[in-house]
Amino acid sequence: MSLNDKTNRTTETAVALGARAKDRARDAAAQAIPAGKRAGTTAAQGVRQGVQGAREWAAPRIEDAADAVETTVAPKVSSALRSTAEQVRPDGSKTGVRRLLSWRWMLGVGAALAAAGAGAAVAMRRRYASATAEAKNATELAEEDRPAQDGEQASDVASRSDVNGRVITPGT
Repeated sequence: MSLNDKTNRTTETAVALGARAKDRARDAAAQAIPAGKRAGTTAAQGVRQGVQGAREWAAPRIEDAADAVETTVAPKVSSALRSTAEQVRPDGSKTGVRRLLSWRWMLGVGAALAAAGAGAAVAMRRRYASATAEAKNATELAEEDRPAQDGEQASDVASRSDVNGRVITPGT
């Protein structure tokens, strides 16, 4: 048996099966057409009779559905739309408090406050140093001019206290 014989037999079998399927489809269509016409006529009559009843049945259910959508779905849709609008809004449209809370603005204010604090600290330290020096000079002049009193030794006169209460002896 050659390959050609086998191929020819397979082709003939397929053609025969196709012809039988075509005949069966034609018979089914011939039966379906009258049945479809009868069903269409019956459906049209039923529709005419049932439209009023269907409307009476459907109207309250549609109203209930509208109420349910209004109370449950509408708030969710509204919040989703608002959040989408916030995401879509460009950055340049910030006004009022939102502009004040911008991170760049906050960074600038923080830097300015840090600079002002550092300047105040330097000024206070200089003021303290100058006041301490003036007080030290005033006490040194007063001690040098004062003679030693009875019962004081020369070393007691030489030792003196600083502005902060520490005792300082000359030469140490």
